[in-house]
Amino acid sequence: MKAMHKQLWGYLLITLLLAGFTPLQAQTDSADESDYITVSGVVKDKKSKKSLEYVNISIPGTTTGTVTNADGEFSFKVKDSIQAKEVEISYLGYYNAKIPLNGENIEKETVWLTPYTNMLEEVIIHARDPRYLVEEAIKKIPANYNPKHSLLTGFYRETAQKGRRYINISEAVIDIYKTPYNETADRDRVQIFKGRKLLSQKASDTLAVKLLGGPNMSIYVDVVKNPDVILELESLPYYKFRMEESTTINDRPQYVINFEPQAILPYALYYGKLYIDKERLSFTRAEFFLDMNDRNKATQAILRKKPFGLRFKPVEVSFLVNYQDRDGVTYLSYIRNGVRFKCDWKRKLFSTNYTILSEMVVTDGKESTTNAIPYKMAFKQNQSLSDKVADFADANFWGSYNIIEPTESLEHAVDRLKKQHK
Repeated sequence: MKAMHKQLWGYLLITLLLAGFTPLQAQTDSADESDYITVSGVVKDKKSKKSLEYVNISIPGTTTGTVTNADGEFSFKVKDSIQAKEVEISYLGYYNAKIPLNGENIEKETVWLTPYTNMLEEVIIHARDPRYLVEEAIKKIPANYNPKHSLLTGFYRETAQKGRRYINISEAVIDIYKTPYNETADRDRVQIFKGRKLLSQKASDTLAVKLLGGPNMSIYVDVVKNPDVILELESLPYYKFRMEESTTINDRPQYVINFEPQAILPYALYYGKLYIDKERLSFTRAEFFLDMNDRNKATQAILRKKPFGLRFKPVEVSFLVNYQDRDGVTYLSYIRNGVRFKCDWKRKLFSTNYTILSEMVVTDGKESTTNAIPYKMAFKQNQSLSDKVADFADANFWGSYNIIEPTESLEHAVDRLKKQHK
């Protein structure tokens, strides 16, 4: 277990520098310019009228999809070659909704999702042993998840904020090679297909905050493919489990199991919730956080390097991992990671808050018979995305690729950072 924790933390490591930046040339291969239509709009709660963030948008029965942004907005490109009849919208705790397609663009669509009303017999569900359910779901991983080699297309974005102000925005279309889920992730790889970045040029932002290996979270934070992170059978005694009120995901009833550490180990553990499909006993969602009770252990987990005299205090490390069921097989769908910390210099009164947010959504995929990403082309754990791509330039940079729509605040930040580069 400890070795895998090191692997996950290797993805998480942050480096704090005082140096400048040397951008490398970005990949500029054009996307497949097949004809497509665009479906755009916002997803809202039908009762509260509030926008819903990170809602899954997909074509039923395919790997084509995206998610809404933090404002509930989405823009989804559907290629004609798919011959899709509808777009499906699904979200934790809500009934699914669908948008019929007629071959034409659909703009400014408002999708109203109805909250799920729990009609399950909670007495029966709570009578089940939560740890037993987790053990059974772990044993069924080889049967429930993709048994074949696959090559996925994903969109990855990471942002760094100093207070509320963005100082780093990096994003990329990535290729993800995954071996079958009955194998380890040792041969899984990520490659940057094309990407771009914007960095603050202000002198006061000379403290560079970088997330090492960020795009590789599609490998290391896939907790089902890497069960040693939180789902290793031998590690379950380190946690206590508690059943919570059940819910639905994609119109399917889900067990919700809370877990938290009950052991003291040389490294920090996690706490959070697991969502397990009631019928298939497949993990469909994991929400977990790094335990902050021992700040020294938490710091060792995420900090790679810092300038002398700078004090670092971790505040929160969070993860969200979503999976989608398609034709009786479960696939990775979306990962989000947030890291919040404070920095201050000795002899200074006030500290500065920093936030790093990274997210990856699988937008397409296909079977692969061989490892399509050579090792020399793979993104490494000791690399930073902002060092591997060039600056924002072309407004139509993404072409026909699906991305996570930028929020309004992020678009404003892009405009401000672009002005610094002129």
